[in-house]
Amino acid sequence: MTPRLEEVTPANFDAAIGIRIHPDQEHAVQPVVRSLAEAYVHPAGVAWPRLIVDEDRPVGFLMAFLDIDWYGDGSVRRSGLWRLNIAADAQGRGYGRFAVDAVADLIRGRGGTEMYVCWHPGAGGPEGFYLGLGFRPSGEVDGGETVGVRRV
Repeated sequence: MTPRLEEVTPANFDAAIGIRIHPDQEHAVQPVVRSLAEAYVHPAGVAWPRLIVDEDRPVGFLMAFLDIDWYGDGSVRRSGLWRLNIAADAQGRGYGRFAVDAVADLIRGRGGTEMYVCWHPGAGGPEGFYLGLGFRPSGEVDGGETVGVRRV
């Protein structure tokens, strides 16, 4: 495995929006096209969308959020993993861990000490994956999702 991250460009846009997760996971994560639309409507520098590529094969998509105004009132700024979509046929090969570590490195490089992620609780959700990577529930719930935090 030699994954790398690529900026989403017109040249790889179709590959990015073509990432398909397992159908039973669709309730837990938005499709890539929605993530790219959200990145577009946020101020520059807040969203960090990237295609995960192994050799020449797109295997996933991630989007980080950087210094987002968490409560919308300027009181708390956070960074973390906003979206993670690993292609159904590429799951279980370490690409998710690679993505989480890449976002942690990015946040650490910007002077951050914590990263956040939200997940849908319950069967078929990614809770076990995130807990296994060191995230712990913060005690917060955001839009029905568990908020997790991990030191970077």
